[in-house]
Amino acid sequence: MNCYRFPERDTFRALAAAEELITEDGELIACGHTHAIDEVGIISRGGEWDPETGDVIVPQTIINGWHVNFLGDPPPAWDAFLVVVNHPSRVFLGGAIHAPKTAILEAIAQLP
Repeated sequence: MNCYRFPERDTFRALAAAEELITEDGELIACGHTHAIDEVGIISRGGEWDPETGDVIVPQTIINGWHVNFLGDPPPAWDAFLVVVNHPSRVFLGGAIHAPKTAILEAIAQLP
């Protein structure tokens, strides 16, 4: 699997469209016979929340860029956006008790 960090979603979508990985309706072709794409988007590291209230104790650190994982033979045009990840992992919030408050999610959504 290859991990990519594009400057923003529009750059990824334009490059994906150039590789015919976007349908006429603007939908990402996430999997096919030769590839699988996981459009992760904005990612963060760390963060700690109160288990009872969900209030932030330690804020997350947002990692700049629009993150995408690609399985298959990657397009050469994406080489400049390749990120070497020693130990890739995916951590999900694990339920509402661990989820950040709506204000945090809204703030993340406003990031470029």
